[in-house]
Amino acid sequence: MQRLITIVLILTSTFALRAQEGNIKGYVSFDNTKPGSYVNIYLENTSIGCSAKADGSFELNNIPYGSYNLVLKFIGFETLKEKIEINEQETLTMSFIMKESDLLLDEVVISGTMKEMTKSNSPVPIEVYTAKYLENNKNPSIFESLQNVNGVRPQLNCNVCNTGDIHINGLEGPYTMVLIDGMPIVSGLSTVYGLTGIPSSLIERVEIVKGPASTLYGSEAVGGVVNVITKKPINVPLVSADVYTTTWAETNTDISLKYKLSKKVDALMGINYFNYQNPIDNNGDNFTDISLQDRISVFNQISVKRKQNRMFNLGMRYIYEDRWGGEMQWDPEYRGGDSVYGESIYTSRWELFGNYQLPISTENINFQFSANGHHQNSVYGSDIYIADQKIAFSQLTWNKKIGLHDFLFGAAYRYTYFDDNTGATFQRDSSGNNPSEVHLPGIFVQDQITLNEFNTLLLGVRMDNNSIHGNIFSPRLNYKWNSKSKRTILRLSAGNGFRVANVFTEDHAALTGAREIVFEEELRPEESINVNINAVQKWYTKKETFINLDASIFYTQFSNRIIPDYETNPNQIIYANLNGNAISQGVSLNFDVVYTSGWKLMGGVTLMDVTIEEGDQKMNQLLTENFSGVWSIEYTFQDLNLKVNYTGNVYGPMRLPLLGELDDRAEYSPWWSLQNIQLTKSINRKWEIYGGVKNLLNFTPPSNSIARANDPFDREVQFDQNGNALSTPNNPNALTFDPTYVFAPNQGIRGFLGFRYTLN
Repeated sequence: MQRLITIVLILTSTFALRAQEGNIKGYVSFDNTKPGSYVNIYLENTSIGCSAKADGSFELNNIPYGSYNLVLKFIGFETLKEKIEINEQETLTMSFIMKESDLLLDEVVISGTMKEMTKSNSPVPIEVYTAKYLENNKNPSIFESLQNVNGVRPQLNCNVCNTGDIHINGLEGPYTMVLIDGMPIVSGLSTVYGLTGIPSSLIERVEIVKGPASTLYGSEAVGGVVNVITKKPINVPLVSADVYTTTWAETNTDISLKYKLSKKVDALMGINYFNYQNPIDNNGDNFTDISLQDRISVFNQISVKRKQNRMFNLGMRYIYEDRWGGEMQWDPEYRGGDSVYGESIYTSRWELFGNYQLPISTENINFQFSANGHHQNSVYGSDIYIADQKIAFSQLTWNKKIGLHDFLFGAAYRYTYFDDNTGATFQRDSSGNNPSEVHLPGIFVQDQITLNEFNTLLLGVRMDNNSIHGNIFSPRLNYKWNSKSKRTILRLSAGNGFRVANVFTEDHAALTGAREIVFEEELRPEESINVNINAVQKWYTKKETFINLDASIFYTQFSNRIIPDYETNPNQIIYANLNGNAISQGVSLNFDVVYTSGWKLMGGVTLMDVTIEEGDQKMNQLLTENFSGVWSIEYTFQDLNLKVNYTGNVYGPMRLPLLGELDDRAEYSPWWSLQNIQLTKSINRKWEIYGGVKNLLNFTPPSNSIARANDPFDREVQFDQNGNALSTPNNPNALTFDPTYVFAPNQGIRGFLGFRYTLN
């Protein structure tokens, strides 16, 4: 009897619970155009969920009554969340429309056209790298962070002081224009310094345009543009700090503070401090493996609220750096002497830039301006190099839409002052230096024509007048086709670029070592013609995976190319315009794969052929790889608030500068790779800690990279009557001191640990 009563009670309670359950039936679509197949649907904080069927329909059954959050998720689309109530045994009927996520698919970009637009609408192919992506491999500056960008390589130019530049598709640093918020304030003497000292907490994103952009940006935008976009005061936390150190005793500190100057004026201050004072010589050549640095940078940005949301932003930055590398026993008392070799660089630099929208209610007219001053006091052994550079820039742009045409008219003026203690500004017939002053006024116009929802045409032309070289003409054409969903995009770009060179401000090899600088002729401006074909394809798979492929074919041909000749005479660097062609051509592929399970994969490969043709001779360009690849693999453990990032790059062999036929160093570098792992743990909304290992494979270049490191002043080198080094018992390979044989950093494996603090 008792057993029967128990069975009855169980059946009764089960029936009662059934009576307290409900169901949900519904339909989901993508942008109200097609079924939302395989959308993930679930009740938050429960185990109840399902995936939509191929026709977009779904069912959730046996839901205990109560209040729930119904969540719909699919990669590449905005997450939907709706509060529902299950009151009694009933079936709710619901329908939902999923919208594509702008954050994943359509970032806002400005670099290609000088106007804000979504990436998918831009007729110019632009790559965008967010601050979060750069933080996946923490570095003290953007210069190092760009090593994880496909087709872009930070190149060290000296084994001693570790200065460098940015290569894009095999083209050297002087061909890359570096912008901050669209302002060309980084150039010539200061290229590497423009990418250091910007607090990472102030970086919104980095936009990269590969290929000539001289139609919009003028000289130097020959190989491409790197545009660092900073955050506006309104979009940042009240206080943020990012501090980390490494097992090599490198310490980097970023601090930002948002404050108000008045009700209508918001301001943002950022401070970056980097310090490394630990000489290390792991390769045993008696030279520091990396240069010691003491750098501070102060950044301040002001944003003024104006009527009708007109723009007025003003930015300022000051940077000071004391950097040295050399023999392990060097200290400042040996600076400029010939007893202990060292390369010591004192850099002082200020920058001012801003954007003001004119108060004309019916028109969009902007006045942009920038100015900077750069002072460099350097010694390379006993050679002293002192230089001053000042640049002023102003630009007026008028954006006007007329029917299908979206015009941008512009007028620009750039003034460059340069003075140093070398032959670059010295005049034999004068009593002192004759500083170089270059005036560069220019006008440009571009017309973006929206032919229909699938086709866009961009036409542009620029005319500059260089006060030394005369008129320079730069046209360009861009065409874009996209499918209705914008998941397939094809772009065609063609244009030209130009550049006026100053080797003393751009080529570190001209200032260091024992080589003599020789100019065979007065250097003429370099010019280039470029063609680029770009294709983008996006997919969403049934397994809630987003895949994005971005492929390009590029071809650039130079005339008047200025190439330093290290090989004709091992004791000289000979500069002249190339009487022939220099060609950079290749293909690149970027890919992104994102899983809702927490995996993210990003990477890319570039195959290129960069050659120099003169007469019957054709050779590969020095310090240029034929293959490069990058990757970033990320997994997030949601329950632990823990993110793991594995990043790396790989480079194929590149031809290296040798000192003669007897030089026993390898003519080509080996295959090499820098790989890193980083773990990031979020403690709460304010605190985050991270750490990991850099250069996991502990790769370093050969220990004999610096030629005759034991005799940096060439005291024991014997020369013939033509100045060529002779082979002797203590110098069998006829070498002189030379630190330009460099393709990778000497810094080996190291650990790092840091934290971030954010107060909103």
